[in-house]
Amino acid sequence: MSGSDQFQLSDPKQWAAGIPAVTSSLGHILREAGPIRGARGLLEMNQAGGFDCPSCAWPDPDGERSFAEFCENGAKALASEATRNLADAEFFAQHSIADLAAQNDLWHDRQGRIAMPMLLRPGATHYQPVSWDAAFEIIAIHLKSLASPNDAIFYTSGRASNEAAFLYQLFARDYGTNNLPDCSNMCHESSGLAMKESIGIGKGTVTLDDFLEADTILCVGQNPGTNHPRMLGTLQSAVLRGTKLVAINPLKEAGLVGFVHPQHPVASLLGKATALASQFIRVRVNGDLALFRGLAKALLEAESSDPGAVLESSFIQKHTLQFSDYQSLVAATPWSEITRMSGVAEAEIRALTATLMDGSRRIITCWAMGLTQHRNAVATIREVVNVHLMLGAIGRPGAGLCPVRGHSNVQGDRTMGIYEKMPEAFLAALDRECGIHAPRAPGFDTVAAIHAMHRGEAKVFFALGGNFLQASPDTDYTAAGLKNCELTCHVSTKLNRSHLVTGRTALILPCLGRSELDGEGQFVTCENSMGVVQMSRGVLAPASNDLLSEVEIIGRLAEAVLGSSSPVPWRWLAEDYDRIRSLIERVVPGFENYTERACQPGGFYLPNSAKHLIWETPSGKATFSLAAMDVFEAAPGRLVLQTIRSHDQFNTTIYGMDDRYRGISNARRIVLVNPDDLRDRGIPPCSPVDLTSIWGDERRTAKAFIAIPYEMPRGSAAAYFPEANVLVPVGSQAEGSGTPTSKAIEIEIVRS
Repeated sequence: MSGSDQFQLSDPKQWAAGIPAVTSSLGHILREAGPIRGARGLLEMNQAGGFDCPSCAWPDPDGERSFAEFCENGAKALASEATRNLADAEFFAQHSIADLAAQNDLWHDRQGRIAMPMLLRPGATHYQPVSWDAAFEIIAIHLKSLASPNDAIFYTSGRASNEAAFLYQLFARDYGTNNLPDCSNMCHESSGLAMKESIGIGKGTVTLDDFLEADTILCVGQNPGTNHPRMLGTLQSAVLRGTKLVAINPLKEAGLVGFVHPQHPVASLLGKATALASQFIRVRVNGDLALFRGLAKALLEAESSDPGAVLESSFIQKHTLQFSDYQSLVAATPWSEITRMSGVAEAEIRALTATLMDGSRRIITCWAMGLTQHRNAVATIREVVNVHLMLGAIGRPGAGLCPVRGHSNVQGDRTMGIYEKMPEAFLAALDRECGIHAPRAPGFDTVAAIHAMHRGEAKVFFALGGNFLQASPDTDYTAAGLKNCELTCHVSTKLNRSHLVTGRTALILPCLGRSELDGEGQFVTCENSMGVVQMSRGVLAPASNDLLSEVEIIGRLAEAVLGSSSPVPWRWLAEDYDRIRSLIERVVPGFENYTERACQPGGFYLPNSAKHLIWETPSGKATFSLAAMDVFEAAPGRLVLQTIRSHDQFNTTIYGMDDRYRGISNARRIVLVNPDDLRDRGIPPCSPVDLTSIWGDERRTAKAFIAIPYEMPRGSAAAYFPEANVLVPVGSQAEGSGTPTSKAIEIEIVRS
């Protein structure tokens, strides 16, 4: 079926990876990096002593590792970073801002690595080269001229290393502000808050080994085949050992149906897939809170019928609070409301409950953005924790909670202090060990920062990595905010759209990539989704001789801005990363003998109190949540839209125009809709449509999308970000965490 000469549509795939993943990976590597540079990078990626993948945060094995410890996503990320193409002075001289803005995100990525610092002067139409010293002087002049340090915003992406992140937050706080928004505000902020409130720690409580000991693994609101493909190998190993995998998601994704391991050539050639999910629960969008409330109700009813045989009563009594209140809340919740809000039949919920009860309560629940980007995200994740507490499924082998982080070091950034409201203990240690006086007033998170720029209160925006404009909600509103700034500055490796929507003055500061050599003997560290900190040492020659490491950029920037007024020896720290790690040891608990332990094969685990049944909550116990059950519902005639990734992208980086597993080729402005919902609206398959989001009296419209019929619950739709981010209301946020609700957008859809 085809809607145009280019766009093509085929049936969705029933398994992930295999030979197509190998072919795709090699194609990207050969086209961008070349055979020699590309092969060397692939063989060192995720290896002990090599460099950490610049893509997702899925952990590496603790023991022996494969010679090819990477996935299709990782190969694409490396190809993009190790490209031989350069966006140099000649490139920027040839292309005006208007020319660059007219191109799409894929074109931007394929122009190559930014070769030198670039400056856009007020009123200019082109970026021009600028020396590093001049660039730092320009930033220093702007920052020193602000009426208050809080007029500056310092954003961070999940690409920054631990060393860079620690130095960056130290600079911002020495300068005088806690305005440290980051990409976590837009993804797993809800997870961190919910788990902190429930069990006292905002990180997952499992290791890779736990997956191989689990009786049941619930994958909720996530698509590992596209977003973190190396997870599929772990799931395959677990299933082959007898684990039951249950997928809970509105869309039936190929990566949870079946998996062909790319490193098993016979299976790959035959397309012989391992069946993964034994149950697939097609929950409605935002129906997860009701679903887990239903599981709790069925568990309580089973316990009532057979006292002492279902719930872990001794665990509940010894380790938790508010269970009796929760028990009453669940008992008062009617099944009719549970099934209506979840979109799942009572019999199906009871069948899943039987699965949870089968075995020794070794249950792992994994989740991603499908849970975190909703108004009731914190309550939903706390409901997941409630079910685990009822079964004692935390702190035992094969059991626990697993928020699957996105970017490779987003969890490490938070550990290092990238947060607008770090606790007093961290700030006091920073003051004591660094001699500064860190501000205590909370700073801006991402949405607050956008509002501050929009109001004209924030005048300097500095980004350490990322593509802030494309990652943020309400793209037009965010763009207007960035244009209000006096200075916008981005530390980047590749051209992106955030460089083209600027303040009065703009700078691009090009940095080394994760895969590139960083001087003699230097290395950085990262923290993965399971709290493992390990070294990362680049091996490839830098793309340009005029690149600096993120650490050196921050050190030189801090020196230019703060100079002799700061007690911190910025240049001295940046010259030797061991010195930064020594400072981190004295500020952040769990980093004793940091450099020595990071150099050990596989690195080291950070302390995880909940895994050892120590609850760092005010009461000293894990706490049941008593949130009311609800669901996001659109008005009659409207749909609930969620933003998703295609298989040819990682976050806002676009590697290609195909979504292989969903059968979509040569198109990104698409919207997936239940076939009956399209039929009701008189919209033929593959017709051009316009999407309008509704938020109170506000309307936002995105034109010229292709409507594709897709198997999903009635009343729901899905479209790729960043194209659909223009529809996300900036005022619609998760309660408590402030995360934009990118998975619950009320829309109208009409033919163009």
